Amino acid sequence: MRVILVYDINTEDEEGKRILQKIKKISRKYLHHVQKSVFEGDLTLSRISALKMEIKGLIRKSVDSVIIYTFPDSINIKREILSEVPDPLDNLI
Repeated sequence: MRVILVYDINTEDEEGKRILQKIKKISRKYLHHVQKSVFEGDLTLSRISALKMEIKGLIRKSVDSVIIYTFPDSINIKREILSEVPDPLDNLI
């Protein structure tokens, strides 16, 4: 299943800064980092569940935002980059 994860962590305090680093580390464990707070990749349903559980255990639901978009394998997703910046996923096999 294709997954896109985006987050916005409130970093006005030290706890938020710590959470941001942990969320980034967890996201990198499961997905590919494509922009500052955007990750994408292909995961099984069980890996998506594990990712969600780890993130839910860290975020402060009243001030932090994490959104996970999932797309079934049967859908053909077109990805278009509108800049001259190299595609961060180009080096994947």
